[in-house]
Amino acid sequence: MGEMILSLEGLKQERKLINEIDWEMTPEMAVRMYLEWGNIWAHGDRRHVVRSKKDYSVYFVVNCWASPSYINLIRMNSEEAVDLAKFELPEAFKKPACKVKGIYALEGELKDWMRKELNAA
Repeated sequence: MGEMILSLEGLKQERKLINEIDWEMTPEMAVRMYLEWGNIWAHGDRRHVVRSKKDYSVYFVVNCWASPSYINLIRMNSEEAVDLAKFELPEAFKKPACKVKGIYALEGELKDWMRKELNAA
C-alpha cells in the first residue's frame, strides 16, 4: 500500500483511524501477538487473539533510537508493520520517555497528552 505517512495534524483529521487505536497495546504485546502466533494464550490475554492476517492492531510507539525521537502510529498484522503516522516527540516528554535507546509504549502523561491532542479521551 502506498499510503502516505501522516503528520500529527494529518492524523487529527482521520477520525476513523483514531477510533481504531488500541491505547493499551504495547510493542511487546504486538510482537507476541503477530510474530509469535498463538503464544498469547500462554500469557492469559484472551482479548487479543489473532485468527488470520485480516486481524490487525493500530497502536503508538515511541522511537528513541535516534535524536530527534519520534512517535509512530503503526498498523501491524501477522505479515507486516506499517507506519501510518510519524511526528517528533514533544520536547517536554523527551527525558521521561527516552531514558535509554529503544522502542517504547506510550505511557503516563505522554499517553494522556496524545489522547487530548486526538480528542480521544
